[in-house]
Amino acid sequence: MENKENVRVAVVQAASVIMDKKASVKKAIDLIHEAASKGANIVVFPEAFIPAYPRGLSFGTKIGSRSQSGREDWYRYWDNSILVPGEETNLLCSAARKANIYLVIGVIERDSENSGGTLYCTVLFIGPDGLILGKHRKLKPTASERIVWGEGDGSTLPVFDTPYGKIGALICWENYMPLARSAMYAQGIQLYIAPTADSRDSWQSTIRHIAMEGRCFVLSCNQYVTKDMYPKDLACYDELETSPNEMCRGGSAIINPFGEYVYEPVYGEEAILISDLNLKQIAYSQFDFDPVGHYSRPDIFTLHINNENRNNVKWLKDINTNNIGGV
Repeated sequence: MENKENVRVAVVQAASVIMDKKASVKKAIDLIHEAASKGANIVVFPEAFIPAYPRGLSFGTKIGSRSQSGREDWYRYWDNSILVPGEETNLLCSAARKANIYLVIGVIERDSENSGGTLYCTVLFIGPDGLILGKHRKLKPTASERIVWGEGDGSTLPVFDTPYGKIGALICWENYMPLARSAMYAQGIQLYIAPTADSRDSWQSTIRHIAMEGRCFVLSCNQYVTKDMYPKDLACYDELETSPNEMCRGGSAIINPFGEYVYEPVYGEEAILISDLNLKQIAYSQFDFDPVGHYSRPDIFTLHINNENRNNVKWLKDINTNNIGGV
């Protein structure tokens, strides 16, 4: 696919309508059209935008026990997760098609292939034709995120060819996994999407390093969230009593392949970060460093990636239901 020389990107720093998938989808669609009206070709949303990154909640868990009120909040979170594909993705696909943009958005995905109970922190990629290009499931939820999210596998580590370069994503602290980053670089990623929930100053060092290491543009996208955005009728709302009013201060930013800010981090508000990127800068930066080309040493270092879908049950042949009960 022949690449265009320039692309206008939109990084959407906004809060979910917490625990409400329908309202979160509607907010996303409104923001998609606002970004498209500003000429964006690619629109990026934060980690877990639909229906929420449940910051500050423990879902009533302690080692060795779970509370009934925590189970009620868990069910609410589960019930507001989405199927891929499903009703909510149909709406997002329609919005991407009408806006004629590539959409990259963080969702909480309910497993539809196996038990139907496990949730995954997922990034969806949708094309301007309104079709789902694919998805990435977070490989390793961080710390207490493991209470509510399962682990993805190597079957969802895609990089997609677009007229604006190759795009892919790792989510939040996956970006601290050197071998996961190497998997992205090996696929030629050029627009590296980093949806996150990390608003610390140190995160800026991370995304600037990735841009320099991968010789790619990095689009980092976070939410801006305050405590008054949480539903007051959460069964475990009292868990938020000691939380600060500003639950997540943002920090979305756009970095060029030299590790320099194209759009400096935004804190303390919802915003849409619009930038025009000159894709020639990728080749310029690779003149003196290419992590999978002239600056690699495959004679010394190699990485093996298992990209199979890992199910714990494998059927060696189809079940013949006609013979059930037969002799």
